Amino acid sequence: MQRADRQQILNFIQTIPIIDHHAHNLLLPSEQQSRSLLSITTEATGEAMQQTASTLAHLRAVQQLAEILHCEPDWNTVQSNLKKRKNIDNESWAKYCFHGIETVLIDDGLDAETVHPYNWHDRLTRSPCKRIVRLEKVAEQVLAHSIESTTGSVFEDFASEISRAIVDPEVVGFKSVICYRTGLAIPRYDESEFRRGISLASTLKLKQQASRLQDDVLGPGFVHLTAQLIAASESNKPLQFHSGLGDNDIRLPFSSPSHLQSFIERYPTVPIVLLHASYPFTKEAGYLASVYQNVYMDIGEVFPMVSKEGQESVVRESLELCPSEKLMWSTDGHWFPETYLLAILQIREILAKVLLDYVDSRTLTVPAAIKMTQDILFKSSQPISSFRDVQAMDHSPIEGLESFRQFLHQNPTVKYIRLQWVDYTATPRVRILPVRNALDLFTQGKSVSVTKAVLGLLQTDAMCPGFKSVGHYEIYPIMTSLHLGARPGHSMVECEFRCDDGQAVPACPRTSLRASLALWANHHGRKFLVGFEIEVVFMNYEVKDNVVNYGVSPITQGQSWSSARALHDDNIMNLIESIMDHFERCNIGIQQFHAESAPGQFEFVMDPKEPIEAVDDLIFARDIIATVASKRGLRATLVSKAHLGAAGTGSHVHVSMVPSQPHQHFLAGILKNLSAIAAITYPNVASYERVADSSWSGGTWISWGTQNRETPVRYISGSRYEIKCLDGFANPYLALRAILGAGVQGIVDSEPLTQKDCLDDPALLSPDERQALGITQRFPGSFDDALNCFRDSALMREILGDAVYGHYLTVKQAENEMLQGMETEERRRWLIERY
Repeated sequence: MQRADRQQILNFIQTIPIIDHHAHNLLLPSEQQSRSLLSITTEATGEAMQQTASTLAHLRAVQQLAEILHCEPDWNTVQSNLKKRKNIDNESWAKYCFHGIETVLIDDGLDAETVHPYNWHDRLTRSPCKRIVRLEKVAEQVLAHSIESTTGSVFEDFASEISRAIVDPEVVGFKSVICYRTGLAIPRYDESEFRRGISLASTLKLKQQASRLQDDVLGPGFVHLTAQLIAASESNKPLQFHSGLGDNDIRLPFSSPSHLQSFIERYPTVPIVLLHASYPFTKEAGYLASVYQNVYMDIGEVFPMVSKEGQESVVRESLELCPSEKLMWSTDGHWFPETYLLAILQIREILAKVLLDYVDSRTLTVPAAIKMTQDILFKSSQPISSFRDVQAMDHSPIEGLESFRQFLHQNPTVKYIRLQWVDYTATPRVRILPVRNALDLFTQGKSVSVTKAVLGLLQTDAMCPGFKSVGHYEIYPIMTSLHLGARPGHSMVECEFRCDDGQAVPACPRTSLRASLALWANHHGRKFLVGFEIEVVFMNYEVKDNVVNYGVSPITQGQSWSSARALHDDNIMNLIESIMDHFERCNIGIQQFHAESAPGQFEFVMDPKEPIEAVDDLIFARDIIATVASKRGLRATLVSKAHLGAAGTGSHVHVSMVPSQPHQHFLAGILKNLSAIAAITYPNVASYERVADSSWSGGTWISWGTQNRETPVRYISGSRYEIKCLDGFANPYLALRAILGAGVQGIVDSEPLTQKDCLDDPALLSPDERQALGITQRFPGSFDDALNCFRDSALMREILGDAVYGHYLTVKQAENEMLQGMETEERRRWLIERY
């Protein structure tokens, strides 16, 4: 298998949203101490639970939780750290644990008084949660009511409750736990006998059954009646059966789904779901799902209740016979959010292992492995669950359509939407749609298409070697990035690329960063905050002899860093204030602005945000600055040396990590790979005009220092660093992927920080002084040098993936040849026109 194919499968498995089609409510905070946390990996109860700590399932869970909490893999330590996290913000921790779940279908018939209501969980998922009605609970409530009331009939009252649930849009299915009561060998149904059993039951018997329905006649009778009502309604809502894995209340020999064969045949139009992989009767469940059209198989609860090897066997045994479109997954999460967290981590891990093995052995193609992932984690639940609120799968029809409609309702003057992306030369490109046309397309699950060569174009639209004008990608708008545009009547949205079949394009810069962030969060428990500084130079210009000359006269006088003198001109302040007004209107957070050193140079400091959102806002903010300046007859440029002999222009980025430790390994990983990273952060021949010592730009020595602005990496506090070796020629999605990826790899490898804190300008130190600090390597002196380091870096290839790595090398080599063919002044003008 090609590396790119492997990465495509891994990225897909790590980022696809999951429909959890069977789970239970979380405990109220006041009730969390009433249950043992050991229960997250075992069905054992009482004294038997105490031996859980030596099971493989438990020990694996401890390791995974410890990695996320960044603590020792010791159960007591893990519990202590969990308690601290929950004390800080219990709901925030629960939301973290539910990350990646699109919606949960909740059987809320368990511990009703001690848990949150099912719809409370909406705050933890992207789409609203729905109910699974436990029919034994309904029966017990009806029986209890019949004892207290002299009116009504148990049969009719139960039928009425189930019928109401069938038409209730909040209910998406039914569940029976008869496996726990009389077993799955459900006898044939005789309605007259069932009615007679109810009428002849003594008050004492009814009281017993109202507290726990376990009668050999009543229990099966209610199950049959439910199936009959579903069949008659043609609702397609499934009837789920607990099978196999359970606590010692279950009668294991009677929990095999094979006992259900006659029942299945009696109700061929009722979708029947066999829960919990029917473990240890997995093969039996797979067989039934393969030979009966109405039978579906769930492989939930074994994550995290069974060992890693056991989980792998379950997935393989399920796929021996069961069609993937009839195989679905659930957490069976209950009580504690950690049950959800562990289940999600483990299914993604095991699914990747099994499917990659099948692709390696040529059992599956890459598209087939991706389809199988879609089926198991998202699609199989939908046809039989009658729920319509789920919008999102990253490769599905347009997600966020309702939020787009709401945006248009709130902003009725918007007439156009710009579908925007940033290519490998860091050129923002757009397609502009009238909103009426956009709504029509998005409602149909469509967008607009562009040539596949889009990721292989230079700034001149010349196509790089190896790219073709054949084929197309869909531009997929990411509605969470929707903003008002810089022009009145315009809106803007960042986009990713999709194939015709909805699959993500691995070479898409935004997609690649998003996939990596998900991988780092899910596998390494790492999340980041990112804040950009926008340095920009405003220049006037004139056209002479058909040549545009920039900066013919300074637009400010006596300007220096943070000087008030630069702000005395009304024209300048009107420009800056207009930009700030646009930022506020477009919801772009700016912490401060000030003058920089070069003529007409200013800096805007952006709010810290999660990486994808931070880059999206950066792209929008740059467009606003350029648009407002253009209206006033000025050119806003990010070029690293807009004025020769004056201070350069960068695009510094501040990065902090959660959890904050061990940030020294994170720093060590960045420093170790900075020469290769430079090809992405300083990606232009003109970038290296700014690489100089003692000029506040980060210098030429690979080093770091606390509050040191002459090192390429400035340490600030906690886990916060400023990366100074980044400029406006860089694609910020790719730059963050390289920087953060190198840092995460440093954590994974426990990379030692061999350099000491440099508290001086490294260029002014003697060779012996630099050696004592571990400063031995200089920054690449040219883009050619940086590109060679990048080409030789196996880690950059691994972090970026073959698709991005290959595209980047091809495009930047072609761009470099083009730029080096220009004279210095010609190149400067050419770049100012474009950046």
